[in-house]
Amino acid sequence: MGTSATKPENPTTSSVKSVAVIGAGVSGLAAAYKLKSHGLNVTVFEAEGRAGGKLRSVSDHGLIWDEGANTMTESDVEVQSLLDDLAIRDKQQFPISQNKRYIVRNGLPVLIPTNPISLIKSNILSTQTKFKIFLEPFLWKKSNSKVSDDHTAESVGGFFERHFGKEVVDYLIDPFVAGTSGGDPESLSMRHSFPELWNLENRFGSIIAGLIQSKLFVRKEKSGETKHSSGKKKPQRGSFSFQGGMQTLADTLCKELDKDELKLNSKVLSLSYGVDAKSDIGNWTVSSAAKSDKQSKGLSVDAIIMTAPLCNAKEMTITNRGTLFPLNFLPEVTYVPLSVLITTFKKENVKRPLEGFGVLVPSVEQQNGLKTLGTLFSSMMFPDRAPSDLYLYTTFVGGSRNKELASASTDELKQVVTSDLRQLLGAEGEPTFVNHFHWKKAFPLYGRNYDSVMEAIEKMEKNLPGFFYAGNHKGGLSVGKAIASGCQAAELVIAYLETSREPPDARRLNS
Repeated sequence: MGTSATKPENPTTSSVKSVAVIGAGVSGLAAAYKLKSHGLNVTVFEAEGRAGGKLRSVSDHGLIWDEGANTMTESDVEVQSLLDDLAIRDKQQFPISQNKRYIVRNGLPVLIPTNPISLIKSNILSTQTKFKIFLEPFLWKKSNSKVSDDHTAESVGGFFERHFGKEVVDYLIDPFVAGTSGGDPESLSMRHSFPELWNLENRFGSIIAGLIQSKLFVRKEKSGETKHSSGKKKPQRGSFSFQGGMQTLADTLCKELDKDELKLNSKVLSLSYGVDAKSDIGNWTVSSAAKSDKQSKGLSVDAIIMTAPLCNAKEMTITNRGTLFPLNFLPEVTYVPLSVLITTFKKENVKRPLEGFGVLVPSVEQQNGLKTLGTLFSSMMFPDRAPSDLYLYTTFVGGSRNKELASASTDELKQVVTSDLRQLLGAEGEPTFVNHFHWKKAFPLYGRNYDSVMEAIEKMEKNLPGFFYAGNHKGGLSVGKAIASGCQAAELVIAYLETSREPPDARRLNS
């Protein structure tokens, strides 16, 4: 039996509006929290048996590790507000020596320069490339900025090579994009992967001059704001996690939802929009089914926030005013696979331990026998993540660089990781502990044809009243960007529902 077996309750009879959020990743949970804080009824549907999405922390064998996102930043205002509202700042953990980050060059880790003086002293780049970096503000003046008009589909690699040369792409950009998105510079769209820098080129021509001027502008604005400061403590800069790992954030958001507001193991099958004959307010019916239940259940709501990946949304049946809304315009999204390997070694068996955040491996270093994307020094960053006699490492394998290796067996990946850590850190012998987690679809790839994805999302939002999209398919892949996306979608829903808050008769009189 279908949805007709359960007549959905009509929310238009109640003064309180209701919203369905599809997907209980961090963007969906952030959206639900914001909606509920605004006094709306919220129901979150999650096909899996757990909430949190890419926030996935494990505590076992006296160890704490993350199988998904390991850290986040507070660069988005929505993140700052959320952390304040949740009163979770006392659980934030900032890595020890987080500014010490390494890139592999000629088979060995080299400290990444963090300022012009350390760049001059560093041997990570050649003298010729250093000159190119320092001359960039003069070579790319505003008059040259029109060049980017011809590069709307330009790759990340092409963009940075124009400004700084191939060596910067090979040894800084390539490992960075592999470590943050699993992608590679030639596959990624500059406009979608680094929209802020892409816009800086349009405004200033020079990336470096643009960064300096925009930062100065922000600083001036902030100095004006401090006079009217509410006395709140200024957030600490840089990456951070939480006590117990990143899932602490997801768990805290889940605690804000009642049991019946978070429906786990509930796969959404169909969405149907209709307009009540007695009013001009439309509402949605969400049909879902639990894995153990063959019967679908219907829930009537006023608006929908979709955070599920496009490949999942494509499987749903959507009806608009009794007519099937075909989803054949949704493009195929490329997803990047990734394996996360957790290993521990006795401290005495690691001959060259490095203090800091971690080490990234450029693609070109595969010629030196290195196969991983990079390793985080998890217990070096957060000493409470492992017993005092162990080093805990989080290593990433696969991405668009090596898709096949991402799906290799645990034994094979253990050998790959052990080999790389032996070469980079002098880790001897076998790890004392190994854990392997495989993400078949770790990230959507912001490819050079990603415009088609954004256009498809816009088409859905435009043609389906009260339907809004959020998540890492739009706006960015980081945890912070996902939270911002969820909060922004919630704001749009609130604004949309405000227009239909008055009774139908009053609205007709006012019009």
